[in-house]
Amino acid sequence: MTVKTVIPTELGTERIPKLLRQYAIPAIIAMTASSLYNMVDSIFIGHGVGTLAIAGLALTFPLMNLGAAFGSLVGVGASTSISVLLGQKNYEMARNVLGNVVTLNTIIGVVYMVLIYLFLDPILYFFGASDQTLPYAREYMEIILLGNVVTHMYLGLNAVQRASGFPKQAMQATIFTVIINTILDPIFIYLFDWGIRGAAIATIIAQFLALCWLLKMFSNKNNVVHFAKGTYKLVRRIVKDILSIGAAPFSMNLAACLVVIVINQGLQKYGGDLAIGAYGIVNRIAFIFVMIVMGLNQGMQPIAGYNFGAKKFDRVHKVLITTIICATCVTTTGFLIAQFIPDAFILLFTSDPELINICKTGTRIVFAVFPIVGFQMVTGNFFQSVGMAGKAIFLSLSRQLIFLLPCLLILPTFLGVNGVWWSMPISDAMSSIIASFLLVNQIKKFKAQDNGF
Repeated sequence: MTVKTVIPTELGTERIPKLLRQYAIPAIIAMTASSLYNMVDSIFIGHGVGTLAIAGLALTFPLMNLGAAFGSLVGVGASTSISVLLGQKNYEMARNVLGNVVTLNTIIGVVYMVLIYLFLDPILYFFGASDQTLPYAREYMEIILLGNVVTHMYLGLNAVQRASGFPKQAMQATIFTVIINTILDPIFIYLFDWGIRGAAIATIIAQFLALCWLLKMFSNKNNVVHFAKGTYKLVRRIVKDILSIGAAPFSMNLAACLVVIVINQGLQKYGGDLAIGAYGIVNRIAFIFVMIVMGLNQGMQPIAGYNFGAKKFDRVHKVLITTIICATCVTTTGFLIAQFIPDAFILLFTSDPELINICKTGTRIVFAVFPIVGFQMVTGNFFQSVGMAGKAIFLSLSRQLIFLLPCLLILPTFLGVNGVWWSMPISDAMSSIIASFLLVNQIKKFKAQDNGF
């Protein structure tokens, strides 16, 4: 019997603007839903548990970033590999990559859960927790850690689903988790009186249900990328490719983990628990626009990867430029909202007047150079999408470690808590300059390889 396969060949033939809309819009909806997913927890916790709970939740950001780092190490690396393999029409290898994703996510998820759980309290104190905020952070992370394997598997398979030609299904899985989480949050927090722990339970249940759906989708043998016997044993070449490509987002998230620790420590030293709570809110607001740009990047990724694998450099160039323009429009919108109507978002999280004032100051400063952030994010993702892991890693580290970390260590000694806030836009500006130099140089190399570029 002949098995009909579904192959996204339109990636190499369809018009770039149409393709980007087709792949990016579902990803944008999914990523926006993902940002709302995180916002829902913060909103219900802020109003249902209290101001200190918001600060406690903010203290978990480094651990959440670290978990996301391992998730992106496998998920992003595998999705990029699969995009290139589909462009090369190597479908058997693409299925092997999927099998290795399942095995890698299981191993990494279990190891991460055990190690963090054993040292949770000392880690949270190091992150800037006080005796007042530690209980909230601990209660939340205990549940998140117990469901860590589910989270890793869900994120990894969702990324692969998008890259293998099914962006709408990947979007639907993310939206489903948001809806379930939004329904369960008020039930667990208010009705069952589980507090911040209830928000964490709602998160894991939502991800587990979405994971079940993804497992069913990948069991469909009519799709070219599906579960198959003999693909789960780790293959050195596949693992190496996944980890080398995924090293860029992994490094970025790992650096983000370190940076957030320093941010929380600085805010605790110069502003106290409320300043940490304010950062949690400002971070969630920025997250909305960042996730939209990430959605654009995810839409660009399979298009750029496929055409790079097929050596159609002119199409690679066109999708890059189109994505940069769209991303810049998004981040400029964020800048305007932050400068002129920050209350529109802040009041969603808290009604505490003191916390609101701190948030206003932080939001306006953090968004000061936001219009150029979209360009920087797209450039880093572009290098990752075409398998240039070294450049992607350098760009991801330049903002976090080369510029942001030194600013966080120096500026607060002169400007106090405002020095912490100003460190972020300064590092954004500097890393964007570096990104522009690298991108211009790479475009020149592409032009030398292909006259149509």
